[in-house]
Order: sequence, then structure tokens, then C-alpha cells
Amino acid sequence: MRFFNCVALHFQTMSIEVSHISKSYGAQQALADVSFSLKPGEIVGFLGPNGAGKSTLMKILTTYITPNNGTAKVNGFSIDADAEEVQKSIGYLPEHNPLYLDMYVREYLAFNANVYGVASAKIEAIIEQTGLGPEAHKKIQQLSKGYRQRVGLANALLHDPQVLILDEPTTGLDPNQLIEIRSLIKKVGKEKTVLLSTHIMQEVEALCDRVIIIKHGRIVLDESLKNLAQNQSQIIEVEFDYRVEEVALQQIDFVKKIENLQGFIYNLHFETKEDMRAKVFDFAHDNGLKILQLHQKNTTLEKLFTELTTEK
Repeated sequence: MRFFNCVALHFQTMSIEVSHISKSYGAQQALADVSFSLKPGEIVGFLGPNGAGKSTLMKILTTYITPNNGTAKVNGFSIDADAEEVQKSIGYLPEHNPLYLDMYVREYLAFNANVYGVASAKIEAIIEQTGLGPEAHKKIQQLSKGYRQRVGLANALLHDPQVLILDEPTTGLDPNQLIEIRSLIKKVGKEKTVLLSTHIMQEVEALCDRVIIIKHGRIVLDESLKNLAQNQSQIIEVEFDYRVEEVALQQIDFVKKIENLQGFIYNLHFETKEDMRAKVFDFAHDNGLKILQLHQKNTTLEKLFTELTTEK
């Protein structure tokens, strides 16, 4: 029995396995030999310019369309042979969240719970989990874009899937709504595997453990955010209350370049994974300076995305 359990665990180590997937629409190739895997509990950002193939891959994983070549598994179930089991394993929020606007929130969730065969008692738990309580009595057409996205997430979570596939879940949201939806995704991601398509670099940095970048249907980067952070340049914009000579600023550890933006405002460039804000504070204290403002600028992911996806 112990041997059987070990084997079962071995085969359940990956939530998503994509193997040599290719897909064409006529003469246009959307995906070309794409392979990757996601472990349980990972939140992975799936990035690429428009037309790179992100939505096509998500539709393949949800069994909405089929690939020309290759295959994939979700929770060990094949998208070819076990499509129904794959669908049960996935909660999907497409880019254009399809909702019945003339339905009430509870009515809509009850309708979908019946489709999934989920007990009606689960509806209230999902409403609470997604923060829909204050709006649950309203028609969907009365909700803000942020709350409509919550309804879409609630629907994706109704059947308690192990994998969430979210295609541009924060498109069109205002800053407050962005924070709310990101927080909800982060909370849900503690228990589930999340594949998140987005154009927003800050969203990836705030939410994800790992990033996959795709261009012209091919993966051009697959790396953990932790590894990227270890290699990234760091820029700290600081404003002192007095002008500081460059020779003095060069005494700060790991500083590689100094730019005087204007007045007493400087950009300090560092090459280290260590957060250098504390060092800048120490420098100011030791030299009798006050810091009027300080911002850390880490734009490496955005720069990397541009470098990897810009046509040359």
C-alpha cells in the first residue's frame, strides 16, 4: 500500500503538463512546439504581445479547441482522452467575462451550480470567499466592472477546481479594483495552481511565482521571479535636503552609476540582489542628511519583456 501511495503521489506532481503543442489557423501559426509544466500551488504569469498565442493555449487547456500537434494534461487527465475530467479540474475566466447581465448574482451562481452538480450550500461560501456579499442581491448589470470580475471568479471557483486559468482578469479595472482582484487571486492561489495571462508587468511581480513569455507562438523565457530578482539591476530614486557630491554617493556599497535628475534628486544604480534602500538611509544618517522621498525602481521584467518581444 505504501508503494502504491508513493507512485500515486509521483504521478500527481504536476498540475499542468504541456508537451510540444502546435496550433495553426490556416497559414497562420499560433503556437509552435510549446512545452512547460506547472506544479501544484504555483501562480504563473503567462505574458506575450497581442497575437502571441496566449489565449489559444488557454483555450486548448480548457478543451475549447484542439491542437494540431502535441498534447497536454491537467491534474493527470489528457485534454484528448479525458476532456470531461479536464473541464472538472479547471476553473476558467476568459478575457471577455461572459455573464448573464439580467440575472441576479445569487441566481446566476445557482444556475451554474446546477450545471456543475454542486450543492446549493456552496454558493454562500463562494460569495463570502470572493467578497460578493454586499452586492449579491443585485442584478449583474448593476455591478461595477470589479464586482463583475468577482462574479466571474466566483463562477470559476464554484466546483472547487484545482487549476485556475485566468485570461486578462484585471483588464479595464480602476486602481482600487485592481488591488481587490489581485488580493483575491493571491488568496485563492495559496490552495490552487493559477495560470494568469496579463499585459501588466506589475501584476506579475505582485502575484506570480514564475513567468513564461511567449512570442510568435514560441516560449522565449520561462523563469522564476526569484531568479530574475537575483540578477536584476536596481535603481533607487532619492531626494535629499541638500546637494550631495557624486564622490560621496560613490561610497555607498554596490553603486555603479549616479544620475542627478534635478536639484537634490538622484538616481542611484546598483548591481545587487540586496535591497539597497537601507544602505541609502544609513548613508543619509551618517552624513547628516534628510531623505525627502525615496523610491525603488525595479523595471527589469518590463525591460526583459520588451527586449524579448520587440521586433528587430
